[in-house]
Amino acid sequence: MKKPKVFRRATLTLCAVAGLLITTATNAQTFLEQVDDALAYETPNGFFRTDLSGRLDAEYYYVDQNPPGLVFPDDDHFFNPRMSLFLDTQLGDHFYSLVQARFDRGFDPGSRRHGDSRLDEYFLRYRPFKDGRLNFQIGKMATVFGGWVPRHLAWDNPFINAPLAYEHVTVITDHGVPGAPAGFLGRQGVRDNKPRWLPMIWGPAYTSGASMFGSLEGFDYAFEFKNASISSRPYAWDPFRVNWENPTVSGRLGYRPNAMWNVGSSFSYGTYLLPESQPTLPAGSDPGDHNQLTIGADISFAWHAWQVWAEAIAARFEVPNVGNADTLSYFIEAKYKITPRLYAAGRWNHQIFDEVPNGAGGFADWDRDAVRIEGAIGYRWTRHIQTKLQYGYSRLEGALQQGEQLFAAQLNVKF
Repeated sequence: MKKPKVFRRATLTLCAVAGLLITTATNAQTFLEQVDDALAYETPNGFFRTDLSGRLDAEYYYVDQNPPGLVFPDDDHFFNPRMSLFLDTQLGDHFYSLVQARFDRGFDPGSRRHGDSRLDEYFLRYRPFKDGRLNFQIGKMATVFGGWVPRHLAWDNPFINAPLAYEHVTVITDHGVPGAPAGFLGRQGVRDNKPRWLPMIWGPAYTSGASMFGSLEGFDYAFEFKNASISSRPYAWDPFRVNWENPTVSGRLGYRPNAMWNVGSSFSYGTYLLPESQPTLPAGSDPGDHNQLTIGADISFAWHAWQVWAEAIAARFEVPNVGNADTLSYFIEAKYKITPRLYAAGRWNHQIFDEVPNGAGGFADWDRDAVRIEGAIGYRWTRHIQTKLQYGYSRLEGALQQGEQLFAAQLNVKF
């Protein structure tokens, strides 16, 4: 009886917050605009400009069993606050920098339950031409792979979480390798070991390195050279946490035939193993001998009140003592603006896993296929405040489930 009571109490609280927003939105809008203006500075000639902005995100999660994806706490319900600060600086027509600092309970919800602060992004960009055909960037920044990452921030994402490909934890490990196929396949019978297991892509993958990108006559291109793979966990993204002996190369090519369509293809290649895995590797090999190859295709469409996104991603992990472990994940996402402020969104996710040798002369799927259906509604009270409600239903092949039902609510305030 405890869970329904908690659920009802949280729902009443969210309704009270929504009512408060309705009555105070106008005053809040005026205040936030004043804060926004006070945090920007520009020289009289416009050569130098710096702007400090921020986001306050408050999230509530209710999970009916083991939390799914990259949601970490074991509690059936929990609160996840976050503050993000962005410092944008422009110097003339050619130089731009960004620093993103976060204060929260970990990069992923609840991964640092007692609080955390860090720099998620910091980079310097050089643009030799004014038209954006060529840009060079160095620092710690989001991957160029895929079509979801450019809209991953809470204010831009119609949902509260990421698509399955960017957060579904598989049995691939980065700290050590399986000693035999039986041990690798046996991981399917236990709940996700998130401190040791990896998804195909870890969210926006703020890895460190350099990139080159630009746009020219409807074509987009981006290439990057990074210190860690797109599936690596957040603490491996820092430039000095993982050595540069086994870098990852990724890229995306896109085409925009008109304002309605955007299509692209992506690739990434590099080792997914951390240096800590060395003692567990077969004799004579090192982490750089076992790589992750990922390819993807994405498409987006916008027409009147509709926005539609779709993406398919395939990955191959070279697993020592096992062989090639292949997986395919795709999602289709749609958003419809019911009114200028109110929207509804839906997303279908699916991930399937190929077979590997089972060590006994046969073959078996190396992980359990997953399906997730999600719906969300959002309301933008002002240009500084929005709220979201989301429900998701997940199903894994087999008896053991990870968060079959998830309810989440989110409040976003930007300044």
